[in-house]
Amino acid sequence: MSKNNLFKMLALLVIASMALTACGGGGAAATAEPETGPKVTSTGFVCPEPSPRMEVTSKELNIFVWTEYFPQDMLDCFELVYDIKLNRDEYSSNEEMYAKVSAGGSAYDLVQPTDYIIGLMIRQGLLQELDHTKLPNIGNFDSGWMDQSFDPGNKYTLPYLGGTDAIVVNTATVENVPTSWADLWKPEYAGRMIFLDDSRAVIGLTLLTLGYDVNTVDPAQLEEAKAKLAELVPNIKVFDSDSPKTALIAGDVDLGMTWTGEAFIANQENPDIQYVYPSEGPILWQDNWAMPVGASHSDAIYAWLNYTMQGDVFWLTIRDFQYTNPNKAALEYAKANQPDVYSAYADSPITNPPAEAVANGHGIEDVGDATPLFDDIWVEVKGGQ
Repeated sequence: MSKNNLFKMLALLVIASMALTACGGGGAAATAEPETGPKVTSTGFVCPEPSPRMEVTSKELNIFVWTEYFPQDMLDCFELVYDIKLNRDEYSSNEEMYAKVSAGGSAYDLVQPTDYIIGLMIRQGLLQELDHTKLPNIGNFDSGWMDQSFDPGNKYTLPYLGGTDAIVVNTATVENVPTSWADLWKPEYAGRMIFLDDSRAVIGLTLLTLGYDVNTVDPAQLEEAKAKLAELVPNIKVFDSDSPKTALIAGDVDLGMTWTGEAFIANQENPDIQYVYPSEGPILWQDNWAMPVGASHSDAIYAWLNYTMQGDVFWLTIRDFQYTNPNKAALEYAKANQPDVYSAYADSPITNPPAEAVANGHGIEDVGDATPLFDDIWVEVKGGQ
């Protein structure tokens, strides 16, 4: 993925005005409602009507997605407005998702791969092309998030959310705040750190400290990175990609590396927890929807994609899971109808990173035949933890 595209993806917050249906605000708790009345979730959220409503005969939809990544109201509303049972399995890493999908053990209708693993899944015939004629709401995405190098023309994928991996630190408990990835190797941080359980990101930041590309396929450079990472791993107290904010907020750890949304929520809970863009540059990423080969509920797939793409639905991600948002309709809806939610998102340097941080960032890419080299490093080094 080029830095230019990533810059547009993460930095654009000036949104063109759009005419959107202004429904979907919170409402009073539901009592007994007529069949023709609005659908209301258990929290009192009034579900927007599908626009357009898709023709659906399927009675269920099976999705395999990242943990802690979906507003409950979004999930509940889809079930309510379409009378479809939504079955959800969760994973904590792309590698976990890939292993399960490639094994063919479960018939998922949608999965949520990050940019770098999509090329591998396409080459191995694990994904099927999307029918853009069944995606009338595709225009709600900002163009900076579309047509990326991992999927030209969005034949196989649609954006969900994106963000960065950077340093997180409790400034009240850490005297010397790190400013670079290399700083995390300092002995004073030993036993106080949390890291994402993400092989490519952690190996990638290690490569950056050595002056190498995060996507290098040079065996000698990777061997050097393995040796350096082996020095760091014993100093990491927790690897957690499920909810790294939890240990930070609880005070069980003081610093480490995490991604955008977890850092935002931790900062909201405790303003002393800050997000630092390292001097070597943050890791940039984009998560996406994709349809595995063998998906059996295609009508429900397109109903889900179109419904959640609506601005009056997708704004819920800005409320509940604050990553960098690709949906210009959702941003415009939140700006007009939920100004406090929008301002918290737009004004934060976590969700709206400085231009220079993005320009200095690094996108993880598919490394093709070199993938096993990265896998071996992770297994060997982390396995010896």
